[in-house]
Amino acid sequence: MTGYGTYKLPSGTWSDDSSLTFCLAESVAKGFDLNAVAQNFVKWSRENFWTATGVVFDIGAATCKAINRLSQGIEPQRAGGTSSDANGNGSLMRIAPLLFVIYDKPVGERFRLTKQVSSITHAHIRSVFACFYYLEYALLLYQGVDRMEAYEILQKKMPDYIEELGIDPVKISVFDRLLKGNIHEVAEEKIESTGYVLHTLEASLWCFLTTNTYKEAVLKAVNLGSDTDTTAAVTGGLAGLYYGFENIPQNWISQLARVEDIEDLSRRIAQNLNL
Repeated sequence: MTGYGTYKLPSGTWSDDSSLTFCLAESVAKGFDLNAVAQNFVKWSRENFWTATGVVFDIGAATCKAINRLSQGIEPQRAGGTSSDANGNGSLMRIAPLLFVIYDKPVGERFRLTKQVSSITHAHIRSVFACFYYLEYALLLYQGVDRMEAYEILQKKMPDYIEELGIDPVKISVFDRLLKGNIHEVAEEKIESTGYVLHTLEASLWCFLTTNTYKEAVLKAVNLGSDTDTTAAVTGGLAGLYYGFENIPQNWISQLARVEDIEDLSRRIAQNLNL
């Protein structure tokens, strides 16, 4: 773990991905409330809430526009962009804590809540479905299913889910490499790691399925280049669930900014949800 890269900040400094994840996690810890999540995002942008260094140093364009709408009083589920060109990875990168809200709910409720939380910043079906796929896969890992078996189970279940939820298959046909193919067999040069939500989801699954430890998965994600923090954050969410906290390198944890605050937040979530 090295520092002073793109933003010239010390090692262990986390970006907007983690900040917005912690903003969502705060609401999970206190009893999930969509309005509270949205206001936490506004506090982050306007008051540096849950920043690593006390300053917001990066924010995606779609997220910035959505937060401006939230600050003007727009309802959370109506704040996110709905156009096809508003499909950055800004909702996928922060969605992981929602797993602990939806894990024991039926699929219709899981999708509804996922759609609401994604739509705070990204409301197009492509972004919503990316978050839904990611959480459904994470749920299987959380239940102790082997990672390849989970991938295959999801390929079998998703067509029924899509029909049950009334999702237009044409609108999500871009996900076919995940839904119908074997992403782990794709050559590295055909994996993209840009800020486009589909690229982030594919790259993260690819990194997770082609490595065997938390460290390997996250380093592989970073070394793909391009939108490194987000690909690593999304990959790390899956790898953390699968390999467990004890398999995250201790020297990475010890360097984290505000590590005690993060540990406290984790404890509060566990206590609130009896995990």
